[in-house]
Amino acid sequence: MELLQHYGKLLDGAIATSIPNTPPDNLYDPLRYILSLGGKRLRPALTLFAADVFGKASKEAVPAALAVELFHNFSLIHDDIMDEAPLRRGQQTVHQKWDVNTGILSGDALLILAYRLFEGYRPELFRDLAGLFSKTAMEVCEGQQYDMDFETRNDVTIEEYLTMIRYKTAVLVGAALKMGAMIGGASAEDQDRIYQFGVSLGVAFQLQDDHLDAFGNPETFGKQVGGDILANKKTYLYLRAIEAAKDVEAKELVHHFNGSPLEGQQKVDRVKELFEDSGARTDIKAAIADHTAQAIAQLEALDIEEKQRDLLKGFADWLMNRNV
Repeated sequence: MELLQHYGKLLDGAIATSIPNTPPDNLYDPLRYILSLGGKRLRPALTLFAADVFGKASKEAVPAALAVELFHNFSLIHDDIMDEAPLRRGQQTVHQKWDVNTGILSGDALLILAYRLFEGYRPELFRDLAGLFSKTAMEVCEGQQYDMDFETRNDVTIEEYLTMIRYKTAVLVGAALKMGAMIGGASAEDQDRIYQFGVSLGVAFQLQDDHLDAFGNPETFGKQVGGDILANKKTYLYLRAIEAAKDVEAKELVHHFNGSPLEGQQKVDRVKELFEDSGARTDIKAAIADHTAQAIAQLEALDIEEKQRDLLKGFADWLMNRNV
């Protein structure tokens, strides 16, 4: 999307200078490495965009946008350690390329550097930005804990799952937008509205990711289709299928996620059939549409120019119609 390309250029230059060029190399080299792996830079681009929407040059929001990007990558380093993941964006994860202790320490360093980026803002704005950032960071940690707890539970509800993805994924999208609005001088009401827009869109984004993981095009998705099924992850599709399936099919689905005799593609194909037959695939599409509609409703109430509103709507539409 052109929006991301435009702000990506601003971010790339800033990211290149955000890590100290000093010893010890084994602390800072992993930071440069994880940031060099790229990605869409979606969240920091939203911070820059929101500042523009509310009348401030996006360059004034660059430090806050960088803080969002550094925090996101901090969480990726630690998530990869907890998941024992070998790859990130097709490359070795930090703890694989170095070691677990280096990964932990480098992640901590990214978080500290992220907080320091707020220091250049005037005192009141610094206080508000840092306060929102701290609240969001704690919620992300809570979301990660819920996610880990769910791995050993067989009674997870859809409501609990939505809470988990709200904290783990969506609140950072909302905070990224709200920080840009704060820097742009938006009213308190518009700050809250654009935050809720981001949270609703973030939930829809994660549900879309759940759907693509099972039913995406292998040529465009960018990672293994069916990965969540093979990892026995209790996603929205699984939880909804358990609720809606007939008793025999529900028991079969539970069996597949607890020692299935099927392996690999056979398991993926059969579980997808159960998702389809139970109506879970139809239901997740409806949930994606509902959370997207909630996001758009917040946009309609924003006190911004129609051109800017259309750009945000266009971004939401692009995000929810992606195939990667």
